[in-house]
Amino acid sequence: MIGSQKPGKFLFNLFILALFFTLAGCGQTMYGVAKIDSIPPGAEVINLKDDTHLGITPLLVTWESDNGKAAKHATVELRKSGYIEKITSFWVQMRHKTKEDAAKEPQPVTIELNKRK
Repeated sequence: MIGSQKPGKFLFNLFILALFFTLAGCGQTMYGVAKIDSIPPGAEVINLKDDTHLGITPLLVTWESDNGKAAKHATVELRKSGYIEKITSFWVQMRHKTKEDAAKEPQPVTIELNKRK
């Protein structure tokens, strides 16, 4: 009976129970890397999910699973002076347990930009 337990033991049991439910609901964080290239190189890459600047092509971008899913959908915009902006989306496979392992096997994404007229 809970009322007959000592307060310290009750809190310890409550902590163990909370820890169990926290760990049971968590999946392992997995990683995936996309190697984004553009034709021509030197395009700025923007993540349209949060408008962050990811870098200039060619570049490697690391994503991590946010809810245990096996793949993550990414949408980016490429910009380069003298070329028409291009929006593209792709799936990044989350199959690596570490960022380092994911970087060893990047998934290729190549985007061709068209010149402005």
